Amino acid sequence: MSLVLYDTWSRSVRPFSPIQPGHVGMYCCGPTVYDHAHIGNLRTYVFEDVLRRALELNGYAVRHVVNITDVGHLTSDADEGEDKMEKGSRRTGESAWALAARYTGAFMDDWRALNLLPPTVWCRATDHIAEQIDFVAAIERAGYTYATSDGVYFDTSKQDDYGFLARLDRAGLQAGKRVALGEKRSATDFALWKFSPPGARRQMEWDSPWGRGFPGWHIECSAMSARHLGVWFDIHCGGEDHVAVHHSNEIAQTAAAHGTRLANFWMHGHFLTMDAAKMSKSSGDFVRLATLRERNVDPLAYRYLCLTAHYRSKLRFDWDALDAAQTALNRLRHLYVAWPAGGTAEPAFVERFETQINDDLNLPRALAVLWALVKSGLPPAVLKATVDRFDAVLGLGLREWQRPEQALPEDLRLLLAERDEARAQKDWAKADAIREQLLARGWQVADGKSR
Repeated sequence: MSLVLYDTWSRSVRPFSPIQPGHVGMYCCGPTVYDHAHIGNLRTYVFEDVLRRALELNGYAVRHVVNITDVGHLTSDADEGEDKMEKGSRRTGESAWALAARYTGAFMDDWRALNLLPPTVWCRATDHIAEQIDFVAAIERAGYTYATSDGVYFDTSKQDDYGFLARLDRAGLQAGKRVALGEKRSATDFALWKFSPPGARRQMEWDSPWGRGFPGWHIECSAMSARHLGVWFDIHCGGEDHVAVHHSNEIAQTAAAHGTRLANFWMHGHFLTMDAAKMSKSSGDFVRLATLRERNVDPLAYRYLCLTAHYRSKLRFDWDALDAAQTALNRLRHLYVAWPAGGTAEPAFVERFETQINDDLNLPRALAVLWALVKSGLPPAVLKATVDRFDAVLGLGLREWQRPEQALPEDLRLLLAERDEARAQKDWAKADAIREQLLARGWQVADGKSR
């Protein structure tokens, strides 16, 4: 089955075909580094990592670009409030630059812990100020801007199809009904360049043709993706919360300046929920990858949990589900290390697995194929070779994993003795049940003789 993907722009699953044969350009909206990432944020990056692996599975060379937003992301989508970096600086007492460096480093640690492939390009907003100024100037030349006392804004009234990505009800966003306009002409207009407040000096500000200030959040991604991939590339990814504002504005800017909708496919991962609410930083109560480690949960167990739901469905997080993911991952790891190398992947199972992956990344069904393989009774060396093929997409790092050296706990030692007694009595059902209990606790039993 050839690869098909869901495109938010067309609201349909459609065949994927790259703009340039054999090559894929993929841009993924990265973190705003004013705080730690929570596991809801990280779910999106797991989805994007699997997407990249699926593209490579299909033989494409992927140029994968991820941005770091270290300036310009205001606390309100309506271009009100202050820059999150300045606010974070005041909260921690660090400079905005030091804050960005610290949280960028923490994000990179999380990235590696989840076995995410390193992108081709990491790009920071503060390293691309010149490109952003040039992009705003191109929009201005096209006649889509106006100035207010606090910045340069994009005039959305000049685009009949503004907000098509989100199917926005523009009539329902009339001036003054849902958003305080200030000097904006329309509720959907957005900042391209913000002026530094009069009489105040920001930590992050630059000169521009319109005055000293800093870029708007949306212009950053349009300018950086164009710089590293061109103004028409294959896939743009992000979280579902980006659809209505951030990605709609990226499209508007690029259409005005360059006449494209930026990307051929727009793909979005859905939220991680906790007690029926979206996990967010604004509540101040969010779960980090470090929180999982404190509970002795392997970060890759969280990756496994993410694989159990389709990226376009919400995933409810609870500790029981995470514990079940850890148990399943432990079982798979111990089986894998016990299997000998040297086999050849089973073509029928490979085809079944790749069919599910190519069906818009249907990971729950792909995992079902994996466990069907495990129970298939195929020779162990064939199982190992086939699981290797699967893990190139799943990214669970099975080849790299080594069982930690540790003493067998006393309760498990007693359980093992009970199993030995069951085997001596030829009670194979009981012996097999105890073997499963031990495996669920992360211990593989290797018997010296077959029965």
